[in-house]
Amino acid sequence: MTDDARNALIALRGEVGKAVVGNDAAVTGLIIALLCRGHVLVEGVPGVAKTLLVRTLATALALETTRVQFTPDLMPGDVTGSIVYDAHSGEFSFREGPVFTNLLLADEINRTPPKTQAALLEAMEERQVSVDGKPRPLPDPFIVIATQNPVEYEGTYPLPEAQLDRFLFKLTVSPPEREEEIGILARHAQGFDPRDLQAAGIQPVAGPAELAAARSAVAGVTVGPEVLGYIVDLCRSTRSLPSVRLGVSPRGATALLAASRAWAWLTGREYATPDDVKTLARPTLRHRLDLRPEAELEGVTADGVLDRLLATVPVPR
Repeated sequence: MTDDARNALIALRGEVGKAVVGNDAAVTGLIIALLCRGHVLVEGVPGVAKTLLVRTLATALALETTRVQFTPDLMPGDVTGSIVYDAHSGEFSFREGPVFTNLLLADEINRTPPKTQAALLEAMEERQVSVDGKPRPLPDPFIVIATQNPVEYEGTYPLPEAQLDRFLFKLTVSPPEREEEIGILARHAQGFDPRDLQAAGIQPVAGPAELAAARSAVAGVTVGPEVLGYIVDLCRSTRSLPSVRLGVSPRGATALLAASRAWAWLTGREYATPDDVKTLARPTLRHRLDLRPEAELEGVTADGVLDRLLATVPVPR
């Protein structure tokens, strides 16, 4: 069953590729997030298929997905649900919000005020929402895939560190290369409609059973003390850099551990290596670094900081 689950999840990449050209790293990142029960922040300019990527992944996994367009007037109850009065029965009842799904696409999450952003914190951390003092569990699996535009900041509300820290990954989706863009146009010229995935031939290749088996297998991946020490050394080194105001928290270290185990299993191994840690360090840690303003003015970036650390922190042999 373990090998079947691994093969099914690997087949996801090919199935998603029927609708989305390129973005293999983002697809792999989303699969790892599902294995880790982690949430993902996807950053990219408009028009690079962020929404299509999530919809296609959900279809190939036979999971329910809901899209919420985050706007300045969105209220917490618009996401979590609310208590409504039924005039026919004369009773109050709970009406579920769009958060009651498997894959919640929070589109342009930084365009809604902090109060509504905070409504997602409980859902992301506890897999439940509390309305009228009563906790209500969310479906399993449940992950939030949030998007934000990296160049347009007018009318936005930066995500607080507490919320950023609850995202397993921050993935960047770049515009396609020339040949990839030609491939996109060729598909559209042949009649591809991104709104009709069924016509594009997208079929479920994995489901909740395979995902559950995969998660169980990932939990059995061995991580030696030298790899644990390497993860800790990487994360601790971010806390003493002069260009960083706030380094990686212990939650970030556990996230890097979980992602490394999932990647090791996905590549066919039952043990994690330092190379797995290095592969997943950037998407796992980049959004957990709070750079000092003067460092940003000098052109310092989170990825640049991580690249230097990965080149200098001793790697266990």
